[in-house]
Amino acid sequence: MLTSQTAIEVDWIPVFQFLMFSIISTPPNFLWQDFLESSFPARLPPAGQGKAAPAADEQPLSIRNTLLKFGLDQTVGATFNTLLFSVYIHSIHLAMPDAPRITNFTKATSYWISPGVIDFSAVDMAVVWQAALAEFWTIVVAGMKLWPAVSLVNFTLVKTVEGRNLVGCVAGLGWGIYMSMIAAKE
Repeated sequence: MLTSQTAIEVDWIPVFQFLMFSIISTPPNFLWQDFLESSFPARLPPAGQGKAAPAADEQPLSIRNTLLKFGLDQTVGATFNTLLFSVYIHSIHLAMPDAPRITNFTKATSYWISPGVIDFSAVDMAVVWQAALAEFWTIVVAGMKLWPAVSLVNFTLVKTVEGRNLVGCVAGLGWGIYMSMIAAKE
């Protein structure tokens, strides 16, 4: 039984930072998912053109294409997304070195849109790139706890690219929270 109640406080600055990351990362990921599906359709078009031929969405799942998409997503896609995430996080932290902890949404919004809050001229891309490379395998290994399952669900159960992106964004939110908690412990 809980005897004391403590309010959960959200630091809105990292939330806004992850929101910005979602805005940046969603378009290339949508294009990636669209490329995978158009190159390796989950369900092959019907072989026969007669009236008895089932529609493409009624065809059985192509195991070969699903495995190809999964393999590409977990190698090429994982590499791109890991580097994008790491480069973004290090860049935004260098661009906002003195970001305060703000638990009031209105104050955080005012802070976030204030001129000069984000100073990308303070970002040294050589430092950012070295940091991204240094933590690459650590993030990839940590991601193996989540992303293969997300890919399998997406490629076997979710039929549309739009739906896959939604699932990926929701999983990415959870991943971002997890990564924030890990970073906060360091």
